[in-house]
Amino acid sequence: MFFSKSFRYALRTTLYLAVITDSKPLIRLEEIAAKLDIPRHFLGKILKKLAKEGILVSAKGPSGGFGITDKTLGTPLMKLMEMMGQSENAEACALLQQPCNPEKPCALHCHVESLRNKWNSMLAETTIGSLLTQPEKVDLPVANVF
Repeated sequence: MFFSKSFRYALRTTLYLAVITDSKPLIRLEEIAAKLDIPRHFLGKILKKLAKEGILVSAKGPSGGFGITDKTLGTPLMKLMEMMGQSENAEACALLQQPCNPEKPCALHCHVESLRNKWNSMLAETTIGSLLTQPEKVDLPVANVF
């Protein structure tokens, strides 16, 4: 139930773009990578996926870059995880290298299943925008997320 590097980079970048979008509608890949200390090539692949899915907008050229769309803030974290290819880990057994099987449960199945359900609910209900509009509910200022 941990986040992949792709998901963490996607979320950090999307939050960064949502916060900074008022001052600049499009931010260049190089600027994002430098500001967030993310490898440029890896970040480029992630942002291309997000733009293809309509979560971000991208434009080429000297005044191009990446920015948020109307869909960005309403996107649930679960959808972002799926886009980054992490959803297959959501059903993995805690002890075995295979999907969780309730017919042949492992020793931790009952304990983990409850946590998994809460985790999946949180990811489905939490949107990118809600992370920005309710920073007082977390113990970390939004600025430190980046």
